[in-house]
Amino acid sequence: QVQLVESGGDLVESGGSLRLSCVVSGLDYFPIGWFRQAPGKEREGVSCINDSDGLTYYSDSVKGRFTISRDDAKNTVYLQMNNLEVNDTGIYYCATKHGKHSCLGWRTDYDSWGQGTQVTASS
Repeated sequence: QVQLVESGGDLVESGGSLRLSCVVSGLDYFPIGWFRQAPGKEREGVSCINDSDGLTYYSDSVKGRFTISRDDAKNTVYLQMNNLEVNDTGIYYCATKHGKHSCLGWRTDYDSWGQGTQVTASS
């Protein structure tokens, strides 16, 4: 059974930093995408990291502020978020594609999702 568990969400002031974690079980290899959903808005892709070569992808809104990384020994993917803005507020989810190594088409077609973790950046 595939399971993804996020953690690390919190309330921070604008300009602050957080590191989110996504622990994966039930898969031998996996790309991981991070998504977020703000109240009243559609879910949007934030970032993704390949399994095979560690290639990363970012949305324009977070590029230069967020960094995605992975520790395969711990089956964990991280999202380091720096210089947080009020617009970054939302529930952050990690997701994976079964049987894939790559994030190709990284904004769509995920098979398993975590339960989400709340990130709030206050002004």
